[in-house]
Amino acid sequence: MSPSSRRGGAHDEHQDAEGDDLESTLVSAGRRSDPERLVARLADLGWSIAAAESLTGGLLAASIVSVSGASRVFRGGIVAYATDVKASLLGVEQHLLDAHGPVHPRVASQMAEGVRRALGHGGVPVDVGVATTGIAGPLSPDGQPVGTVHIAVATPLGSRVESVLIDGDRAAIRAETAARAIRLVLDAL
Repeated sequence: MSPSSRRGGAHDEHQDAEGDDLESTLVSAGRRSDPERLVARLADLGWSIAAAESLTGGLLAASIVSVSGASRVFRGGIVAYATDVKASLLGVEQHLLDAHGPVHPRVASQMAEGVRRALGHGGVPVDVGVATTGIAGPLSPDGQPVGTVHIAVATPLGSRVESVLIDGDRAAIRAETAARAIRLVLDAL
C-alpha cells in the first residue's frame, strides 16, 4: 500500500500506525541489546564480571544490572572517581598516576586488573574486569582533549585497552564510553 493510499481517513491512519508499531515491535523483539548479550554470554561461560569506573561514574554498572538475571554474573563495581581511590582500592601504581595522571591506557589496564582482585571471592579473582577512565568535559584538567577515553578489559586470557576520542557533550561521552566498554568485553569473550 503506497503512503498516499493509506490516507483514506483518520480511522485508517490510526490503524496503519498501530500496524506499523506492531511490525516494528515484532522486528525488534528478536534482537537483544549489548548488555543482554553480555549477561547471556557470561552466564554461558559461567564467568563473573566487575566494573571499575571513573569517567562513567556507575553508568557501566547500571547498564549491566539493567538486564534481568545480571546477578548471576555481576559481582559489583567500584567508582574510583578520585585519583587516590584508583591507587588505594584498585592498586593502580602511584608512580604511574604521578607521571601520567589518571587518564592513561595503563591506568585503565591496572584498574581492570585491580577490580578483578578487589571484587573477587575467597582469593579467586573475578573472571572479567572492565574499566573506564577519561575526560568527559566540559573542561580538561590536564590538557588532554575532552572526549579522550581509555577502556580496558582484563580476563584470565589477557587484557586489552581501547583508546578513543569521542565527540559530544559530557552525557554523550559518558554514554558512548559505557556502550563501547560493553562491546569491548563482548569482543574479548
